Amino acid sequence: MSMTDEPLYPIAVLIDELKNDDIQLRLNSIRRLSTIARALGEERTRKELIPFLSENNDDDDEVLLAMAEELGVFIPYVGGVEHAHVLLPPLETLSTVEETCVREKAVESLCRVGSQMKESDLVEHFIPLVKRLAAGEWFTARVSACGVFHIAYPSAPDTVKTELRSIYSQLCQDDMPMVRRAAATNLGKFAATIESAHLKTDVMSMFDDLTQDDQDSVRLLAVEGCAALGKLLEPQDCVAHILPVIVNFSQDKSWRVRYMVANQLYELCEAVGPEPTRTELVPAYVRLLRDNEAEVRIAAAGKVTKFCRILNPELAIQHILPCVKELSTDSSQHVRSALASVIMGMAPVLGKDATIEHLLPIFLSLLKDEFPDVRLNIISKLDQVNQVIGIDLLSQSLLPAIVELAEDRHWRVRLAIIEYIPLLASQLGVGFFDDKLGALCMQWLQDKVQSIREAAANNVKRLAEEFGPEWAMQHIVPQVLEMINNPHYLYRMTILRAVSLLAPVMGSEITCSKLLPVVMTAAKDRVPNIKFNVAKVLQSLIPIVDQSVVEKTIRPGLVELSEDPDVDVRFFANQALQSIDNVMMSS
Repeated sequence: MSMTDEPLYPIAVLIDELKNDDIQLRLNSIRRLSTIARALGEERTRKELIPFLSENNDDDDEVLLAMAEELGVFIPYVGGVEHAHVLLPPLETLSTVEETCVREKAVESLCRVGSQMKESDLVEHFIPLVKRLAAGEWFTARVSACGVFHIAYPSAPDTVKTELRSIYSQLCQDDMPMVRRAAATNLGKFAATIESAHLKTDVMSMFDDLTQDDQDSVRLLAVEGCAALGKLLEPQDCVAHILPVIVNFSQDKSWRVRYMVANQLYELCEAVGPEPTRTELVPAYVRLLRDNEAEVRIAAAGKVTKFCRILNPELAIQHILPCVKELSTDSSQHVRSALASVIMGMAPVLGKDATIEHLLPIFLSLLKDEFPDVRLNIISKLDQVNQVIGIDLLSQSLLPAIVELAEDRHWRVRLAIIEYIPLLASQLGVGFFDDKLGALCMQWLQDKVQSIREAAANNVKRLAEEFGPEWAMQHIVPQVLEMINNPHYLYRMTILRAVSLLAPVMGSEITCSKLLPVVMTAAKDRVPNIKFNVAKVLQSLIPIVDQSVVEKTIRPGLVELSEDPDVDVRFFANQALQSIDNVMMSS
């Protein structure tokens, strides 16, 4: 091919591939758009590539999605910001397609391109695009329009601003619920760009339309608007306009709307301020905590600690605690689980006496819950209560629940409790641990489930780190090493794993005197899996022990293993020997 034909080649290939029946080829071609644009140069990209993409009517959503994404970062390839407007036509087409994820990506790219465009170009090209989308016959265009108003509005002349507000208001009353939903979702973003004089008039009237919509899917999106608008309005306007809406929504006939209020309540409280929260929102919150729909109670229960932080302890004890007591025996395990994950945070809010009197009985009832997730959620947050009421009270009530979980028939529950043991050990102290939990940790090393044994080996290492090598030497190492004689080879492998994890924590001296002899004995095991794991452990010990020990003990052991009949044993032994040589060379 001659040099003069070279620039034509990429576009020809692109066109061929974009028309190919094979979707993968079309996708690859779209993903290489930036390379092709660079080859074509800025001018030809503007005059040939972009028009071609605008006319390309591919019907595969994956290809369209990739194109919408690529065009969002295409400004450098069309000649910079002054030519950014040429990217608008293909993105406008993409923002009207039926597939939601393509439209959303196209709107995201439109916003990205629009936010970099010059003001004059926005007025000339972007604002007319917004108007066209908003007047689109098909609802998809109007849905997309809602997402780009906040880019167009700030640079518009005053007369156009009035028109844009009026168009948005019409979209809030559109016949199609999908359009009203999009208007509700984007109202906060749009409102943030509008002058404060129009906030109270135009925006609040749009907001009122959405809050009274007959579709619950629109109303629940308006709940998010409450928090966003609340931050933009003056406090007194917020109390006058937003607060009544929140109170109404908390009693909405649709549980989805009430769920949304429960989920957003903390943000809504921040918007209206502390005083109205105490007088107006506490009763609303209590209603949500006692809602007849479990989903609403779950959302409300999950916010109980955050909500109590806004109130003073007296109000929390008076209004919120009775509901918390009811929720701790709720018929839905998910409600109890949500409550258990946050209730510990109430202890610092209420103080020591109130915690002992009111919260401790609730903790205990949740610790005895038949549903393991509830019990685990309590145990994982114990440190917050420990700081308030001290360990003695806690440990008396806590231990039976831990023992029960440690022996639960579901292995995932046992796994979760193992992961909390080092945390519990640090909270409860070494004395408590030795008496009560030490035996459990050893028991887990011989569990029937491999994941539990693996976690138990890690747990032993973390405990040695927590309490120090001397304690580990007395309480952990002898029991662990005893298990190397277990008749089942899988349990012997767990012990080798524990040894390799303990060695760095215990240091060179203990490793040489106690751990290494056990590993060397295991090298004579009759099971090949044990022997090649011995080779791996010996390799991990090389950096920990002295060079003389490596030469006197480890190398001979590995040489013997490297002549083993089993191919895997020989492989790992040779790998470890190679590692010794590397260390020697570097030192």
